[in-house]
Amino acid sequence: MTRSAVATAATDFGNEVSRRLDQLVALAADGGLDAAIGLMTRAIESGAVIQAFGTGHSEAFAMEIAGRAGGLIPTNKIALRDLVLQGSLPVDTLSGSSLERNPDIIAELWEISLIHPGDVFTIASNSGVNGSVVGLAQLAKDKGHDVIAVTSLQHTAQVRPKHPSGLRLSEVADVVIDNLAPYGDATLALRGGVAVGSVSSITSAFIAQLLTIGVAERMNGNGRVPPLYLSANIPGGDEHNHALEKKYEGRIRRIT
Repeated sequence: MTRSAVATAATDFGNEVSRRLDQLVALAADGGLDAAIGLMTRAIESGAVIQAFGTGHSEAFAMEIAGRAGGLIPTNKIALRDLVLQGSLPVDTLSGSSLERNPDIIAELWEISLIHPGDVFTIASNSGVNGSVVGLAQLAKDKGHDVIAVTSLQHTAQVRPKHPSGLRLSEVADVVIDNLAPYGDATLALRGGVAVGSVSSITSAFIAQLLTIGVAERMNGNGRVPPLYLSANIPGGDEHNHALEKKYEGRIRRIT
């Protein structure tokens, strides 16, 4: 590929990304995220925490929600690797994609996670059909928790659910946010029937930040100081963060 072709592709991809981010900004401005922000704010103000889950590349969404500078402190990131670190599964079960498609691991994942009444679940999955994702959403609903889903509505509508229930994440959640990724995720078609330029990680991370900002702003409007992380790489950051984390001892877990 020539330099000019690369430059054109970069411009095209930038346009694909910026167009979607502009749509998400407009959605937020029009109140399209208010339902999710309301659930998250009420949970935190009542002393509960936000549970974040995503598998594969969608784990990036959970990492944006839980445990980062400028993010909310009362948050937990649930990950499939917890089944090895905290549970009973051997390391080799983490290879490939079979674990994220397996709904049978959800009961143990739930038991080893720090989940309490009132917690709200934010679950991201571009396809929205894998067994672990749908299974966790269903179990959360069965136990009385609210579920917020971030998924590609275009993609999920065109693929078959892999959970025994035959349901998609979007059909289980209380609130559904479209990450605006196209079917297959990639946005730039190439010769030979292939494509590059996937956007779901970018748009989902942006949604996570919009939700965090929305919760912080609403808590400020309610006369509260939102419990937010400072960067650990600035003076006083560790002290600030550890003092607030202490308030949620036994409710949140921080594992790299």
